[in-house]
Amino acid sequence: MERIRLQLDLQMFAGEKTEPATPKKRQESREKGEVAKSMELPAAFILFFAFLSFYLFGGYFKEHLMQLFRSIFNDYLLMNLSMENVGSLFNQLLLQSLLLLAPILLITVITAIFGNYLQIGFLMTGDPLKMKFSKLNPIQGAKNIFSMRTVADFLKSVLKMSIIGYVVYSTLWAEKSHLMDLARLPLDSIFVFASSVSLKLGVKIGLILIVLALFDYMYQKYEFEKKLRMSKQDIKDEYKKTEGDPLIKSKIREKQRRMAMQRMMQEVPKADVVITNPTHYAVALRYDAQNMQAPTVLAKGTDYIALKIKQIAKENRIITMENKPLARALYAKVDIGEAIPADLFQAVAEVLAYVYKVKGKAN
Repeated sequence: MERIRLQLDLQMFAGEKTEPATPKKRQESREKGEVAKSMELPAAFILFFAFLSFYLFGGYFKEHLMQLFRSIFNDYLLMNLSMENVGSLFNQLLLQSLLLLAPILLITVITAIFGNYLQIGFLMTGDPLKMKFSKLNPIQGAKNIFSMRTVADFLKSVLKMSIIGYVVYSTLWAEKSHLMDLARLPLDSIFVFASSVSLKLGVKIGLILIVLALFDYMYQKYEFEKKLRMSKQDIKDEYKKTEGDPLIKSKIREKQRRMAMQRMMQEVPKADVVITNPTHYAVALRYDAQNMQAPTVLAKGTDYIALKIKQIAKENRIITMENKPLARALYAKVDIGEAIPADLFQAVAEVLAYVYKVKGKAN
């Protein structure tokens, strides 16, 4: 009973997702568009750099804005009311508006692309746009609404609004003396003051949102890594899919070794001599002067395989010679089916000469 309970506990432990995701699973998740990403980071960058652009291109905005109003009040209001003049007015207003907004639009687009590239790099996938009926599951939708992630997002929003509210309050409170004097100032001074305060608030809030978005990105990264975790069984299953079942592969390798061994043993009866250690090594050699440039190793092995080679040699009346250094050298340097190297020619030639001499006497 205790043994069964232990086995069940181990199976439950194997199913827990405690292991980091494999590169294959990460790649598959990326292809589906599932990446660690904070939607707030690009928005924070856009807000910050948009307000910063007013500081950088303030002269440009002022010039085009003044030109727009100048052309309206000095030129178009004095013209006769006609379809041609009205069309010219709207075309001019559209052109001036585009020239006025072009820097902001360009900065916004570049910042949005940069904010996303900074998080996930270059990614083009249409998988999130596919129609999936699982997204319409009301039960899963209810779970998402009342999940811990929703609570975390709510608390994050409350924290963000609290910090922004405090920044706005502290900034306006610091300008309270100027606010009280606005009633006595001309319209252009009021406009300059309001613009200055708005720009300060925009840059401050943008910086705060960037800092909060970086924390949000770290949180999203943590949640994403947690979601991608795999169990030990998942990793084994993935390995089986990609590399094949290790048990089956080991059986295939074993079968291949047996087949190679069988082919090698079938070549032993063709040998001229078997050189031994005498017990641990055995190398079968053959030399055909008409078809071979040098003697060739037909079979080799150690221990049990060496014993089999010597047994087959004995059954086929092949001469077996004991030469420890030569047997070791041939086994280490020459693969099956290869000719012997030049540095072993002399030693092998002496062995073959002795073999041919013995065979000659026997005949």
